[in-house]
Amino acid sequence: MKNLIGLDKGNAEKLANELNLLLANYQLYYQNLRGFHWNIKGDQFFELHAKFEELYTDAQTSIDEIAERILTLGVTPLHTFSSYLKVTKIEEQKDLSDGKSTVNATLEALQTIIAQEREIMELASKTNDEGTATLISDYITKQEKVVWMLGAYLK
Repeated sequence: MKNLIGLDKGNAEKLANELNLLLANYQLYYQNLRGFHWNIKGDQFFELHAKFEELYTDAQTSIDEIAERILTLGVTPLHTFSSYLKVTKIEEQKDLSDGKSTVNATLEALQTIIAQEREIMELASKTNDEGTATLISDYITKQEKVVWMLGAYLK
């Protein structure tokens, strides 16, 4: 049985479930970035304040795109923080305000997200879901560059 976009319903549901986990990870990543943006202190304030805003703005766009992709696949996206907290692999960060710890936490979150996105890419390819594969591929390309930059920043 096929869904509205011509994908096998069972495969589309598996993909949507993985995307829901990604959505939860993005929501925690986003919220952590907001906290870092608000609370950063020290001699790196100006550059990191701006960088965290850039990153959370990008994450906010991705969150919307992921939720809409889940809907396109015929499944309801997770939409409560209690749901996100049950499944996320991103650690909730509290009271971080120095450059090194906030950048480290951001780097770790992105590494977690990229690993999950690679799994989704593999599943999307097996399912012939070009829409999900393209969306995720674009995210990985951008995020790998950010990971490289954050890693260079910490050296």
